[in-house]
Amino acid sequence: MYPSDLVLPMKAELINKGFEDLTTSESVVQAVNRDGTTLLVINSVCGCAAGAARPGVLESLNGSKRPDHLITSFAGYDTEAVAEARKLLAPFPPSSPAVALFKDGELVHMLERHHIEGNPAQAIAANLQAAYDEYC
Repeated sequence: MYPSDLVLPMKAELINKGFEDLTTSESVVQAVNRDGTTLLVINSVCGCAAGAARPGVLESLNGSKRPDHLITSFAGYDTEAVAEARKLLAPFPPSSPAVALFKDGELVHMLERHHIEGNPAQAIAANLQAAYDEYC
């Protein structure tokens, strides 16, 4: 498990922008199964999370459409919550970072690490905005 002094500033990037920080399996299940659209970010310490995932996710929220709910858990830190989230992301294999959009509890859009790594934040934002246009 990563140390708190390393993780907490990275968690704060999303939490300070309105993301609900989920740390238990129950909180993940309840949050994902709410009515409407829910954006789940599995946060990570890796460079692609810092350089593309978090900035891209935040930029994606500036458009005319956005998810009703924003939630996040941190891989290697919120182990119980991330394990539960990964069950809900099946059939996709475990990935961190990862970004998923749910609509009424159903997974409708997924960005795995290989979609994030090597892409600029603007590409991540554009991908997510297209999903919001379709599902939100």
